[in-house]
Amino acid sequence: MNSTDPVAPVIDANLAVALDALLTEQSVTRAAARMHTSPAAMSRTLGRLRRILQDPLLVRAGQAMVPTPRALALRDEAATVVRRLGALLAPATGVDPATLRSTFTLQTADLVGAALAGGLLTLAGQEAPGVSLRFRAEELEGGPALRDGRVDLEVGAIDHVDPETRVEQLVTLRMAAAVRAGHPLAEGPLTPARFAAAEHVAVSRRGRFDGPVDTALAEHGLSRRVAVVLPGHLAALSLAARTDVVALVPTVPDAADSSPSPLTEHASVLGLRLLDIPLRLPPVAIGMAWHPRHTADGAHHWLRTAVRRVLSGKPRASAA
Repeated sequence: MNSTDPVAPVIDANLAVALDALLTEQSVTRAAARMHTSPAAMSRTLGRLRRILQDPLLVRAGQAMVPTPRALALRDEAATVVRRLGALLAPATGVDPATLRSTFTLQTADLVGAALAGGLLTLAGQEAPGVSLRFRAEELEGGPALRDGRVDLEVGAIDHVDPETRVEQLVTLRMAAAVRAGHPLAEGPLTPARFAAAEHVAVSRRGRFDGPVDTALAEHGLSRRVAVVLPGHLAALSLAARTDVVALVPTVPDAADSSPSPLTEHASVLGLRLLDIPLRLPPVAIGMAWHPRHTADGAHHWLRTAVRRVLSGKPRASAA
C-alpha cells in the first residue's frame, strides 16, 4: 500500500446511534438513559463526537442544551442512518412466497425429478408464481456443485457430500417389482426363484448389471438375468410396460399406506403392477442436501418446505 494513499476511516456504528440519541433528546442524561449507559459515559461519547465532527453539537442555554446549526443539519440524517442500521442488523423475517422472483436449480435422478416437478409446479402456481425451476441430472458431484452454487438443492439418495453440507432425510422407501398387466409373475405367489427366473432391466448411470437385489438373491443361491441396463428409471418403467422384463421402483414401506409415494405415479400411469419382492433388501432413503449458506434464506426455506410436502404425497398440506 502506498504511504500517500488515504486511510479509510474507522466506522463505529455505536457513534451513529449515540449521535442520534443526543440530537433527539438534546440532553446527555436522557440520551444516556435511552442508550442504557451512564451520563458520564455518554458525556465522553459527546466529547468524542465533537472532536470527530469538529463542532460542539450541543451547547448550554441556561438549564438546557440546544443544538448547533451543524447538529440541526445532521439530525435527520443521523436518524435515517440508525433506522437503516436497525434494518440491516435485524434478524431475517419470513419471506412472502408471492413476492419471490427466483430460479432454483435442483439435481435429481430422473424418477425423483419427474415426481417432484409436477408437485412443485402446482405449489409454485398456488403460492410463488414468480419461481422457476431447473432440474439437472446427476452428472455433477453433489458436494462441489452445492458449494459452488451450480445446484441449490440435491434430492435423492445422498451419499457424496462435503462435510459442511446440510442433509435432511425425507422418506424411507422399499423397492418393488414393476411388471406389465398380465405378466406371469403377477399370477400366484412370487417366490425368490420365480423372481430370479424372470428377465430384468437394471438402472445404472455407470452401466452396472448388479446391485443389492443380486446380493439378496445370492443369499438364496440364486441369480437373475439382466437383459438390459438403462441409465434412468423412467426408460426402465416404459420398457417394462411394453415387454416382460421386470423393473424396480421405490414405493412406500407399507402397501396399505393411504399416501402413496409420488415416485410410483409414473408406474401407475403406465399401467404397471407393483409386486412385493420376496427378498430382504436394504431400504431406500431419499433425502435432500444443500449448502449451509442457504439455511436461513427465506426463499430457499420455501423450496425445502415445498419438496417435503411433495414427497410426503400431500403437496397442498400446510408445512410443519
